[in-house]
Amino acid sequence: MLSYPQIDPVAISLGPLQVHWYGLMYVVGFVAAWWLGCRRAHRIGLTRDDVGDLLFYAALGVVLGGRLGYALFYGLDQWLADPLWIVKVWDGGMSFHGGLLGVLLAALLFARRKHLAFFTLTDFVAPLVPIGLGAGRIGNFINHELPGRVTDLPWGMPFPGYGPEPRHPSSLYEALLEGLVLFVVLWWVSSTPRRRGLVSGLFLLIYGFSRFAVEFVRQPDPQLGFIALGWVTMGMLLSLPMILFGVLLVAWSRRQPVDASTAPAAG
Repeated sequence: MLSYPQIDPVAISLGPLQVHWYGLMYVVGFVAAWWLGCRRAHRIGLTRDDVGDLLFYAALGVVLGGRLGYALFYGLDQWLADPLWIVKVWDGGMSFHGGLLGVLLAALLFARRKHLAFFTLTDFVAPLVPIGLGAGRIGNFINHELPGRVTDLPWGMPFPGYGPEPRHPSSLYEALLEGLVLFVVLWWVSSTPRRRGLVSGLFLLIYGFSRFAVEFVRQPDPQLGFIALGWVTMGMLLSLPMILFGVLLVAWSRRQPVDASTAPAAG
């Protein structure tokens, strides 16, 4: 059994001002996406300024979609009881699946503005996302969020606030799969010319399978528990459409042209 690392969730404290590690992880994600996006922006005729605008659209999609998704998928009763609860982002947090829908809507608006094919843009964006996902899961771990289920594996660790039993560090599993593995695969696949929609489909497939698998060792959300069959969680249910659409998109991509957005970077 390992010991849970004692990391203060507050990274910087200046009087009444406190900067949490979780918030800094959002910064890491967006800075990484901007830097990587600038390296490949020329492929689809975008400038550095365009990448900045795209990330602004995406940030709005993440925050608004993520919070709305959490309210709908995980806290509907609480939202109905207190409509103003949805703006209390510190209470309950964000939903990845809601944030994804928000980003897709933002991408649709940006693609129309720049006269780009929607999947040309999503293929460009998909490899930029995993670093932020992985950083966010590390932020969850530091914040004592998303505990795993009890385990007897040697890397299990007691989770603060959940008793002395060792538990899976499930948020670190997600950081590895949704962050590192997803980034390596998508960055490698998109480094050579690919058919339109393939990279986007792989993003949905790999994330969907990764999240579905980790849900078997992640503690269900306490306000929901298991929602079906004594083992199905909300995370599993929301990941199934991602897997389905990922399969369909990969199949659809086989009939699409090779897209400039996946041409090799200069230099």
